[in-house]
Order: sequence, then structure tokens, then C-alpha cells
Amino acid sequence: MPEKKSSLGRIEVSLAAIASIAQQAVLSCYGVVGTSDKSLASGIVGALSKEHKRGIDVHIKDGQIFIDVYVIIEYGTRIVAVAQSVMNVVKFSVERALGVPVAEVNVHVEGLRVSSVD
Repeated sequence: MPEKKSSLGRIEVSLAAIASIAQQAVLSCYGVVGTSDKSLASGIVGALSKEHKRGIDVHIKDGQIFIDVYVIIEYGTRIVAVAQSVMNVVKFSVERALGVPVAEVNVHVEGLRVSSVD
């Protein structure tokens, strides 16, 4: 967990809080339909856990934040452009909220969805 120390004490931010910030950022991106669990097993764990944010994995290694995002993208959009946008928006949003740099944002495109033509 990222931690900041001050003369008054310390501040800790949970991985679930970081995942929540990242999920809001992902869902605001043009071309993203939603997020997806990376596997059936993680989907079952997510259904049983309050702390799990679907489609977002946050890891801290050597004091650095690594975020994996599993997305479903709108069919017909440029996948690379949408994925790059997700990377930039998530990195900016988390860094702005925490004041701590994000080492990596990895985007995994899990599927494409065709919207209705109504």
C-alpha cells in the first residue's frame, strides 16, 4: 500500500481504493464499454469479496504501483488508440489522487462489443 509519512503520522491508501480510482478513470474513456475479470476464478472471487474491483488489478512492488486493466472495447473503434487513452487516463487519475507516481498501467483487451444500432 502506498504510504506517506508526515510529522503528524502516516497515510495509507488501500489497493481497493486505488482500484476504485482506476476503475472510474477507465469507465470515463471513449470506446470502453466496460471492464472484465481476467478469468472465471477471479470472477468468482470478485462475486464473494467486497474489496474486489472488477477488471482492475493493483500491485505494489518495491514501492511502485503497477495496475492491470481488463477492458471490453466498442467494436469499430481503434483498439490501440483506446488502450493508449486508458493507460494515460488511469496513470493521470491515480497520480493526481495519490501524489505518488504510477510505474505501469497495462491494458488487456478482453473482448469487443457491438452496440445496438437503434
